[in-house]
Amino acid sequence: QVQLVESGGGSVQAGGSLRLSCATSGMTGINYCLGWFRQRQGKEREGVATLEIGSGTTNYADSVKGRFIISRDSVAKTLYLQMNGVTPEDSAIYYCAAGTYVADRLNRREYNYWGQGTQVTVSS
Repeated sequence: QVQLVESGGGSVQAGGSLRLSCATSGMTGINYCLGWFRQRQGKEREGVATLEIGSGTTNYADSVKGRFIISRDSVAKTLYLQMNGVTPEDSAIYYCAAGTYVADRLNRREYNYWGQGTQVTVSS
């Protein structure tokens, strides 16, 4: 059974950096896509960044391109999201997700497995 556990959320000032981690377990094979999603207050959950395990291909939402970096340590089986130059608009609950044979990578409906989420708060 796939399990995802996020950590690393917290409070940060605008312009600062934060790194989120997601410990993964239970995934067999390489046909997985891993992603970071976020849900801002009063908004729908949206895709932030994704990484295909087999190809290493990454995708980013336009709002975070050039600021956030998704990466994975295959030995530690941990997914990361390095968040740089954060703004108050980045405040949200961030979720780690996993799915198989994902076609529309930033679409939350393509993902079957979810972590519990970690809160990120950016103050101005």
